[in-house]
Amino acid sequence: MTTEKDRVLIFDTTLRDGEQSPGATMSHNEKLEIAELLDGMGVDIIEAGFPIASEGDFQAVSEIAGRSENAVICGLARAKIGDIDRCWEAVRHAERPRIHTFIGTSPLHRAIPDLTRDEMAERIHETVTHARNLCDNVQWSPMDATRTEWDYLTRVVEIAIKAGAGTINIPDTVGYTAPVESADLIRRLIAEVPGASDVVFATHCHNDLGMATANSLAAVEGGARQIECTINGLGERAGNTALEEVVMALKVRGDIMPYATGIDTTKITHISRRVATVSGFAVQPNKAIVGKNAFAHESGIHQDGMLKNAETFEIMRPEDVGLKGTDIVMGKHSGRAALRSKLQELGYEFADNQLNDLFVRYKALADRKKEVFEDDLIALARDQEAGEIHDRLQIKSLRVVCGTEGPQTADLVLSVDGRELRATAQGNGPVDATFAAVSELFPHGAKLQLYDVQAVTEGTDAQATVHVRLEEDGRIATGSAAEADTVVASAKAYVNALNRLLLRREKSDPDADVKRVRYKDSA
Repeated sequence: MTTEKDRVLIFDTTLRDGEQSPGATMSHNEKLEIAELLDGMGVDIIEAGFPIASEGDFQAVSEIAGRSENAVICGLARAKIGDIDRCWEAVRHAERPRIHTFIGTSPLHRAIPDLTRDEMAERIHETVTHARNLCDNVQWSPMDATRTEWDYLTRVVEIAIKAGAGTINIPDTVGYTAPVESADLIRRLIAEVPGASDVVFATHCHNDLGMATANSLAAVEGGARQIECTINGLGERAGNTALEEVVMALKVRGDIMPYATGIDTTKITHISRRVATVSGFAVQPNKAIVGKNAFAHESGIHQDGMLKNAETFEIMRPEDVGLKGTDIVMGKHSGRAALRSKLQELGYEFADNQLNDLFVRYKALADRKKEVFEDDLIALARDQEAGEIHDRLQIKSLRVVCGTEGPQTADLVLSVDGRELRATAQGNGPVDATFAAVSELFPHGAKLQLYDVQAVTEGTDAQATVHVRLEEDGRIATGSAAEADTVVASAKAYVNALNRLLLRREKSDPDADVKRVRYKDSA
């Protein structure tokens, strides 16, 4: 059982550090909405903004503070008295307010305010003390801690603790450190700094080298009990530690990381999508946990394994992060098992031989399309059902020549009662030329009553479903076909209707076998 000592606090800074991503500015109402979602999903601390930055930021932090029901509401402040006072004004109405003050402590960052070590140490003592006199919940951060000299880092951390900071955050501001260093740094600070055992150590990692999540989890192993993170890993440059990644890593791998968070993980997907929308920063498809492909499977081997046992290729349930279920993506790598399962979901059952025939057509379609959608499968299934008759006529090949001038030409090879015949015909358009070629090879008296084309999916590679209705001596037959190529779909639908017409003719005329229409011999 996880004890309170093993509880890891989640500090979300989407509204502060996340919003600092160039182009990611959110409106006032959007900030309020995201804060409400964060509060509702169980985030422990919400860093609502940087109150001194602008009047808009101040108003947003202030209103979020007044609305919060569960989370600690935190504002950021530089190591300046004016910043800290403004921050306090913004968060003071929260049920649980926090002031977070910081200063850059590495040699590069000390040069910005042009302070000596002693001058900076004095400022840290002064500003943390001032913040603590205003608020009993103070967090302090030595910016660029991972590149700060060890002796100076331990010195300023001790000063901040003695001045009243209850949380010491150790930022890897530029994403420079590695997991083994992250864990060791926290572990040594807790062991060597006087008073360190009485405060909460936090970790704040950036993803410049792609190690933010690993560094945060390593810091927890080293003794940190607060992770600073953002939804979708939003943040400056390469972003921050992604909330969804650390939370789900702790949930899934509790066997080796026995730490708990208070996050309702079923709300992760919803807030991820809302943050992506309001920030304008789309989530990459292969992003861990919340990417479009995170629970999607296209490989036939993977799909077969998933259908037999989801744990074969999924280490967490999609429902745990707020998704309805696994997405079996139908593409060129999908196998028969996945196709059968998808068709069953759509209400279609086929015998093995029928499925084999349909699978060949499915593979041909998948080679031409990036993704095969449900509507594509429905069109194929209906086409398969339509073709479950004795086909006297079968299209073997079709080549159409189109130009801006003159009639169009269709070169058709048609199997008629097992004999392959070829004809070339012209028409007013590729479909007209194709129908003319069919009529030349198989003369008939049927009249075209309906020709209808519909795109069943979106995009330039969309399948077209063509419906044809023919009438002959009072007999009516319809045919349909679905193909990515509209002309091919038209030819197949036309031939399908002819086959149905012939079947009806044979059923109504017992002597049909000796009255079959004489067809043109191949040249």
